Amino acid sequence: MTVAVETGVWQLDAAASTVALRHKTMWNLVTVKGTFGVVGGRGEVSSDGSAIGTITLDAASLDTKNNKRDEHLRSADFFDAANHPEITFAVHSAKVRTADSVEVSGQLTVRGIGRAQTLTARLVAADGEAVTLEAEFTVDRGEFGLNWNQMGMMRGLATVSVTLRFVHAAN
Repeated sequence: MTVAVETGVWQLDAAASTVALRHKTMWNLVTVKGTFGVVGGRGEVSSDGSAIGTITLDAASLDTKNNKRDEHLRSADFFDAANHPEITFAVHSAKVRTADSVEVSGQLTVRGIGRAQTLTARLVAADGEAVTLEAEFTVDRGEFGLNWNQMGMMRGLATVSVTLRFVHAAN
C-alpha cells in the first residue's frame, strides 16, 4: 500500500484509537493488562511527508478491571496522577520508511520525566480522510520513576500496544 498522506493537521479519533499496556507481575506468573480510557492527540504532516504531533493519555484513566489496583496505579507509587495527570508522547519526527512502516521518534513523558523513544509503527489504513497506525513497544518503567516493586514481584519491561486513527482536520 503506497499512500501519500495529505499535508495539514490531523486530529486523533479517540473513539477509534486504543492505548493499552501489559506487564508481568507476581514473579512473571501473571500478566496485568490495562487500557487508557482517555486518549487525545493531533499531528501535522509537512509537504515532504514527515509528521510531528503529540499523543496525550489521562494517567487516571488506566483501567485494569480491578478498582483497588487501579487506585494504586494512580497513586504516588506509580503514575502519581494527582501531580502528573498526563502521559505524553511528543512526536518529533514520523517518516514513512516502506509501504507500510513509519519510523517514529519522540519523547515519552511519564511522571514529568521525559525519555527519548523510537519505534516503528505499521500503517494499516490510509486514505484522504483517515490514517490508522499500529505499534507495539516496550518501556522500562524504572526510567520514569515507577520503581514500586514489593517483594520483587514486578520485573522486566512493560509492553505498550497502540492503535491510533487520525482524521484529516477541516481547513
